[in-house]
Amino acid sequence: MPEGNHSTVTEFILTGFPGLHPEYHGLASAVLFFVYFLTLTGNATILFLFATDHSLHKPMYYIILNLCACDILFSTTTLPKIISKYWFQSGTISFTACFVQMYFVHYLGTVNSFILFLMALDRYLAICHPLRYPLLLKDSTIHILSVTAWVVAKAGPLMSVIRAYPLPYCASNIINHCYCDHIGITMLACTDRTPYGRPAFAVAMVALLGPLAFVIFSYCCIIINVLKIANSQSRLKTLSTCSAQLIIITLYYLPRCFVYLASNVGITFSADARIVIIMLYSLFPPMINPLIYCLRAKDMRESLWKKFSRSAIALVSTTSF
Repeated sequence: MPEGNHSTVTEFILTGFPGLHPEYHGLASAVLFFVYFLTLTGNATILFLFATDHSLHKPMYYIILNLCACDILFSTTTLPKIISKYWFQSGTISFTACFVQMYFVHYLGTVNSFILFLMALDRYLAICHPLRYPLLLKDSTIHILSVTAWVVAKAGPLMSVIRAYPLPYCASNIINHCYCDHIGITMLACTDRTPYGRPAFAVAMVALLGPLAFVIFSYCCIIINVLKIANSQSRLKTLSTCSAQLIIITLYYLPRCFVYLASNVGITFSADARIVIIMLYSLFPPMINPLIYCLRAKDMRESLWKKFSRSAIALVSTTSF
């Protein structure tokens, strides 16, 4: 069959969690909806604080702003469809829509990785080069780097979609996943996927391991600089300035590296276990990140408390009349 012919497949079916008993479908949809609601509410709160509090207009918070936008978009790309599968028994997705979803899944994942690179760069310059930090990382510099991250991240996922879309899909149309991704789709092609899978894997590794290499380098330099500080209290205070970013970076990279490493050393998972792990490292960080910002970032915590206090005072004033 010619590679341009995929007329026999007009839609795909997302299985979600294959081993999940039908009686738990309602619970699964409720949990996923709760995760989506918390993700939207938490990240929207951060965006609101940033928009209404000028004191947060600093390089570090501009980076967090980008991460919030990316987290909202990623969750919106992946969760509504799988929620509708369990809520309304609507697990089908059109051929083109599946590829659109695949593009945004990989694109936003790449953007996320680049933003974490910017986080590590921010803390590296702030701690290792504090005197030059205001000159090297101005607001305008962060804007340029952020826009560059969003633009450059388009190339790899777009190439993967362009190469995968014309493949002949003439066999099964069942994707064992909660959303469309490159592996899940190309595994269904009636042709050897190696020429298409390897370049996509290489691009994914560059997008993941490139920023990770700098993250490791930057935090090694930060630790070395912190250890040079004689006062233990000052040492802890310096480390606390990058604790939030370090937690976020760990939540993003550690599970992904574990899954990639496990697959290469022969550790296998059941289909359900693999999907659960992927969903956890894909959806848990966007949900928990706003909580980390508000608990660990002093300016963000103070801004949230001011908004809460003003709202409480206004409510008391209104009810007293």
